Amino acid sequence: MATASVRDNKARSRFELDVGGAVAFAIYRLTPSAVIITHTETPPALRGRGIASQLVEGALRMIRADGLKVIAGCGFVVDYLQKHPEFADLVG
Repeated sequence: MATASVRDNKARSRFELDVGGAVAFAIYRLTPSAVIITHTETPPALRGRGIASQLVEGALRMIRADGLKVIAGCGFVVDYLQKHPEFADLVG
């Protein structure tokens, strides 16, 4: 599956992923050293296709590139981090 590009919509404090004319997103809050992801949302038509996982992976890669940690404030991100130990270094 081709990986679409996740973007950081700083004005809305959320990471976004466009797929088929719809937008999946992960809302976050910033602290001086971490990004707290508080909610992820995938439109119903996109569910069950791994879109939320692509979104979270892209967000985590951006967080790592910025030298920050992540705090999982929603169940999906908690589950994702448990299943992907390659991102364990980001857990704050």
